[in-house]
Amino acid sequence: MTEPLDHEQRIALVRTFGTGSLLRKLTSELRWGLAATRATVLEAAHPQVGGALLDHSTFVAHPWRRLFNTITSVDRLVDEDVAVQLREVDRLNRLHARITGTDEQGRPYSALDADARAWVIATLYDSTVEVCRLTGTPLTAKEEAQLYEEYKAVLTVLQGRDDLLPPTLREFRAYFDAMVAERLEDNAAVRSIVDGLFATVPAPPLLRARPALWAVARAMVSPVASAVTLAALPETYRSKHGFAVPFGADALMRGGYFGVGVITLLLPPSIGRTSLLIDLLDPSRESTLGPIKMMGLLMEQAAKAQALLRPRHRAPASRDADRLFHEVLDQTGDGRLTWPDLAAMAREIATRLDLDEPAETRLFGAFAAWWRELLTAMDADGDEVVTREEFAAGAAGLSGPALAHVAEVLFETADKDGSGTISAEEYRLLFRSGFQRDVETTATGDITAGAFVAEFLSFMTGRTPSSACDNLLATA
Repeated sequence: MTEPLDHEQRIALVRTFGTGSLLRKLTSELRWGLAATRATVLEAAHPQVGGALLDHSTFVAHPWRRLFNTITSVDRLVDEDVAVQLREVDRLNRLHARITGTDEQGRPYSALDADARAWVIATLYDSTVEVCRLTGTPLTAKEEAQLYEEYKAVLTVLQGRDDLLPPTLREFRAYFDAMVAERLEDNAAVRSIVDGLFATVPAPPLLRARPALWAVARAMVSPVASAVTLAALPETYRSKHGFAVPFGADALMRGGYFGVGVITLLLPPSIGRTSLLIDLLDPSRESTLGPIKMMGLLMEQAAKAQALLRPRHRAPASRDADRLFHEVLDQTGDGRLTWPDLAAMAREIATRLDLDEPAETRLFGAFAAWWRELLTAMDADGDEVVTREEFAAGAAGLSGPALAHVAEVLFETADKDGSGTISAEEYRLLFRSGFQRDVETTATGDITAGAFVAEFLSFMTGRTPSSACDNLLATA
């Protein structure tokens, strides 16, 4: 199939992997988080994907955010509502169309490259099958074939053609093995994931109020988790690129995966889902796990009370220019400010709010205007890059009309019902946080456009901290 898909064909395809599909069942399970992690490494090893990740993705600075967004996107793709599925397909294609460039070796890349997208789907399929095997409930031959057809349907509806992956599973295995042996590389994107992913694991709810304790625990666990991740990769890839797996890592990986499989089977369906992983690890998400959430909140409140008794330990009231640059603006983590950093902010907002094309276009347009304003104010040498030094010199002029317009457009996109105010639910959807006490609200409990814009501008210029805006732009 090479002709563009019509609406009826798109509907038929998304129904293949929607309600009642094996893909929907497996991706909702807790253990699928392991598949998503393994697939992310194999995706990054593809030259096209690796280049795009380094230049445009936030995974270097915010690795867990990208993993959570992947899981969220898959949830939408397998939703029981066809409209939600098609909306996500269109959103992914729009966002990927904006990601093009040239890597450090001078090779052009595009996030819409057909072969690269086929590889992404291939890694997700292979990782899903492998995780099922390692967790103790391998798929039958019939299930593997069914799952393969469902993953191929995902690719077909994304790319509009059905010839990008081999027609049979036997041919797929040959294709996958050849890709691993011949095309994949050891690049900076892979190293960043392997070396940095588990070193930045967000604290679970019960330890968010104990950052020092979590830092110690994470330092002990992250090398083991990295070794387990490496052990789950194809041996051909590890051997070719010199990824040495510590002694015992393979046995530990198999035991750990099997343990996750047992937990998945034992947990009630209401919580034994992929969303549990996000609830436990995403610090910007309000947990749906009642007792765990409550304990986490109590510990956070206790920590705040202790801080009030020790004023000298309070967090500073503002960010200096260097912290603002590093923690908020440098979304790609490469030590400089370029258009992909601002585009990453817009992409994160568009993803959270599930914006349609007109709203998404307005949002990206506002960020593009702000970028032009920043270049005019700070780019002293005209190379369309703002260095730390240039930013520090011009930080006083960070807030201009274009940034105010970004805040206004952000308010409009968050105000889903067009009421002219943002309700608590709309606020949570954007920030994954409830109203903070320092946010001015109306008598009905809604936040006005003026209060919203003022808070956002104050945060983006480093004058006043905002835990809500931190959740959106500064957390991993």
